[in-house]
Amino acid sequence: MYWRDQTWIGFDLETTGKYPLTAEICEIGAVKWRDGKVVDEFSQLVKPTRPMGEEVIKIHNITNEMVEDAPSIDQIIGGFREFIGEDLLVAHHAPFDMGFLSVEFEKYDLGLPKRPVVCSSLFSRNNLSGVENYRLQTLVSHFSLEGGQAHRATDDARACLEVMLLLLEQNKNSDQLDVDQIYKLQGRKLNWFEYSIAYLRQFEATMAIVDSFEQEKSLDMVYKGGSRPGKTRTVFPEGLVRNPNGDFLVAKDKLEDEQPKRFYLSRIQEASVGSQDNPKH
Repeated sequence: MYWRDQTWIGFDLETTGKYPLTAEICEIGAVKWRDGKVVDEFSQLVKPTRPMGEEVIKIHNITNEMVEDAPSIDQIIGGFREFIGEDLLVAHHAPFDMGFLSVEFEKYDLGLPKRPVVCSSLFSRNNLSGVENYRLQTLVSHFSLEGGQAHRATDDARACLEVMLLLLEQNKNSDQLDVDQIYKLQGRKLNWFEYSIAYLRQFEATMAIVDSFEQEKSLDMVYKGGSRPGKTRTVFPEGLVRNPNGDFLVAKDKLEDEQPKRFYLSRIQEASVGSQDNPKH
């Protein structure tokens, strides 16, 4: 189906931290485009279960006071799932947003979308030259767009959508591009099932990783590689990164360590929930 005949939805999240399972969504924004114009928007602050820290507030400027009277995620996630339906979704650094949303869609039995997501970051990296980097605000400046307030969900969703549509307009084969060709130009398909937590629960090692987050416990694992290959080591998980190049666990060897390490899930040979407490930040 030709790209101009699609209903496109640019979407973006603001969160309380870097990683799904340990951080939460604090704002959802989405902008729907059809027949050459914006036809609808979704914009909602979300009250997280824990107060936000100053470090993350400095990024998106959403304060704890701003979300004090906002609905919780369970009150609005169904409405957002209905808003996006099975339309064509686009986000900037889409795997980040997909990781958070997959948790919530599955938690509330809403079903994962069936269509792969378009990522304006991946697409621009493969199809646009002459820019300093591929951050959203850099692309907004490159295309002389208004952009709105950076790191607010609805403004970033709109900016992402506008950038993506301009990238398609300026493609040399714009008049012939269909969705499958867009995925090819992007370099890979970003399928929702690859971000599923339910899928991770099908395997003993990755199920233990998810359980360690939910129980706020350490993780005992055997890792193929690193400083102790093939030996059981105890780590303190900080986050799980869903990445098209390979999912990985971010964890510390000791709670007091400053720098966490990266452990690819494909190289974790065994894992079980540990006995030491690992409270969420």
